[in-house]
This record gives sequence, structure tokens and C-alpha cells, in this order.
Amino acid sequence: MINLSKPIGRLHVITDTTTQKRFSHTQLAELAISGGADTIQFRQKNTSTRELIETAKQLRSICRSEDVPLLINDRADIAISVSANGAHFGQDDLPIHFARKILTNQSIIGASARSEDKILQAVSEGADYIGFGPIFATHSKSDAEAPKGLKNLERMTKLVDCPIIAIGGITLGRISEVLMAGAYGVAVISAVCQSRDPKQATIELMAEIEKGVGK
Repeated sequence: MINLSKPIGRLHVITDTTTQKRFSHTQLAELAISGGADTIQFRQKNTSTRELIETAKQLRSICRSEDVPLLINDRADIAISVSANGAHFGQDDLPIHFARKILTNQSIIGASARSEDKILQAVSEGADYIGFGPIFATHSKSDAEAPKGLKNLERMTKLVDCPIIAIGGITLGRISEVLMAGAYGVAVISAVCQSRDPKQATIELMAEIEKGVGK
């Protein structure tokens, strides 16, 4: 039984301006939200803190107007500075127990974890959801590990009672099998950001998710 003490979304769209240049972070957020995305995660590497804050403020305004949670990747300080709904941390980022001390009790904290012991550790330290992957091969992250596959995903979803968000190579045609393996939801980059029509791509992804969870 999944324990949901906070509003964890089913479709996390991670905005990206590295693999594509046609859309800005704010444009992607607007298009994804208009398509039904229920979580936006802002991720931007190799940018000054001032620039990150400015973009994050714009995203917070967009997300707040539509009552969609905004999560900041890696940076608790940015999340605090713009009053984001929470943050997501990788295995090499700020430890979850420190993030839990820094952020508010209401903040959503996500943790990337790629092994059984890391998942259990993250949950014990206060993670509200786990991002597990890459499930399939992905080109969105240059440092991505070998695909974990659906069997590993299924095994990990049985470990803990918090939501597992599958990430890595998630496409429209793979939503059903990922949900059947036990994932609570999915996080996507390329499936939306690299689409010619991010709004339509999001609509289709969310429709498939709703079908998979029986809504």
C-alpha cells in the first residue's frame, strides 16, 4: 500500500534546455502544464546561481497559478529562495537527511536511488518519493547507468511504501508496462522536451497514465 502524505504527481516533466534549444524552461513548463502534467521539475546544470533563481522564480509563478508542484533539482537553496514546493536530489547531491533539516516539513523531497540499499536509506532519511532508473536506455543523461529494466523496477516497488517514479527512456508506448511493474508514475525529459509539440506529447502521456491507473 503506497503511503501518500503529500501531493506526489504521476507525470513529472523535467524541463531541459540542453538536449534542445527550441523551448525555454518557462515555455516547457507552460506547455506541459497545459497538457496535464502534475509536477514540474526544474533542472539546469552549469548556470550561475543568480540565473537559476531568476528562472526558478518564473517557473514558480507559472506553477503556482495552475496549482502544480514545482521541484528544484539538486538545489535546496534555490527551492527555499523561490518558495518552491520541494526539491529532488541525486545520489551524489545533498544527503536526504540534511535536505529534510533545511527544507520545511511541507516540502516534497524526492531522491534518485539506483539500488536496494540506497532506496531504503533515502526513505529512512525522509524522502517522500524515489526516482528509480534508468529503466530503459536514455540519451538525456550522459552519465546514465545501464538500464535497470522492468523486473528490477517491480522488485524495488515492493521494497517501500512510498511512490516510485520511473525514469529513463520512458516513452508513450512504455507507460503501460512501467505502471504494470508497480511504478506510481513516471518522470520524462525527451518525451516532452524534444517533442515537436510538448503540449500534445504531455496530453498523450497523461492519458496513458490515467488509463494505466484506472482513472
